[in-house]
Amino acid sequence: MKKLYIRLKTFFNTIKGKIAFYPTLFALIGFNLAFIMAWLEESQISKFLLEKAPQLMLEDGDTVLTIMSACIGGIISMMVFSFSMVMLLLSQASSNFSPRLLPGLISDKKNQFILGIYLATIIYLIFILFSIEPDDKKYTLPGLSILLGIVATLVCLGAFIYFIHNMSQSIQITNILDTIFYKSKDRLQLVTSQEEERNIEMLSSFPSTENWHEYTIDTSGYFQNISLRNIAKFCETNETRIYITIPKGFFVLQHIPFIKSEKKLTDTQLNEIFDNINFARGEFVEDNYILAFKQITEIAVKAMSPGVNDPGTALNAIDYLTELFALRMRKNDNGILVEDNKAWLKIAIIPFEELLYTCMASLRTYCKQDPILVEKLIWMLTYLYSQKIYKNESYKETIAKEIKLLLKDAKSSLANKEDWKKLKKLSTINL
Repeated sequence: MKKLYIRLKTFFNTIKGKIAFYPTLFALIGFNLAFIMAWLEESQISKFLLEKAPQLMLEDGDTVLTIMSACIGGIISMMVFSFSMVMLLLSQASSNFSPRLLPGLISDKKNQFILGIYLATIIYLIFILFSIEPDDKKYTLPGLSILLGIVATLVCLGAFIYFIHNMSQSIQITNILDTIFYKSKDRLQLVTSQEEERNIEMLSSFPSTENWHEYTIDTSGYFQNISLRNIAKFCETNETRIYITIPKGFFVLQHIPFIKSEKKLTDTQLNEIFDNINFARGEFVEDNYILAFKQITEIAVKAMSPGVNDPGTALNAIDYLTELFALRMRKNDNGILVEDNKAWLKIAIIPFEELLYTCMASLRTYCKQDPILVEKLIWMLTYLYSQKIYKNESYKETIAKEIKLLLKDAKSSLANKEDWKKLKKLSTINL
């Protein structure tokens, strides 16, 4: 049951990121609502409405057909415009910021809900039209169904106004950075809190995996999710330890060692392990906080490219990176799972040194000629260096090393000696 739950959860997380998921769900709701209303009309519910509120009833079928047709045409026009706006947003975000942002923008539930409301209303109105004849009189019309269709049309108008507002907000880089930051922050805090619950003494008891048995996967894909509890239980039952050689969120290639086991495993045991590991063809910040560092760094780099030339966006991106790195410093450079005071499982992770270098290498390359951005990067690194809460003393050595590399690149790129003197003085004061 746990395996089925994990797979269903992963499947749902994957499909809900598709732009057509919620519109399809709402379309089914509109379709079913039309048949429910047809069943209620057979029970003379409109006759009750005619007796209690006759002013809400239309006079004849021809008028109803005209109104319903106008509603359907208007909603279709709004839906086409809305889809066009979504495609424009995706195109602009891809060209101005980073193509990696597209999965997050596509999975925006607000836009999907609005498009779903349009689609559900259109389908509902079309099926309601089937039950209306031009010569129908007031007492034979499906009054409640018609009234509900008109109300749904008014809801679509309100949703369209909100859609325009939401689109104008979604394209702003500050909101995009906010979304990425908070998703990664939640994930990073969750990982850190889980790590703090473990027995620290057990984290250093994991043996060397150099001579362990190696196993590969049959299909390639992004290492998305893993059931840690089930894998730990498997290890305890089979009295072995497992080492996942690829960090979570990374692309796993075929015929590359992915699993190492302390004891030799049978095909049945391997299948049991793989049943608790899921692979996907996309990356999501909710599953891998490392992706947020990549996305924000790419936004800063793209902003400093000659085609965009937007240093203000780069400054904003560095601010978000600063806080994410500060959170990352509170996490150890290990991926060991401790269960019942024994380390059963270890998952490879990206060390802080490699993560910082990967981000800074790109930023140094594109920002070293701008003294303001170099100053901002120095401020970021010195802020991280001064942090009091960090899990490893080597983190500070890594930061000091990156400051030296940054100053070296800046010295070779800045033509104005006064800029260089100011930057050197700034780094010296803060350190």
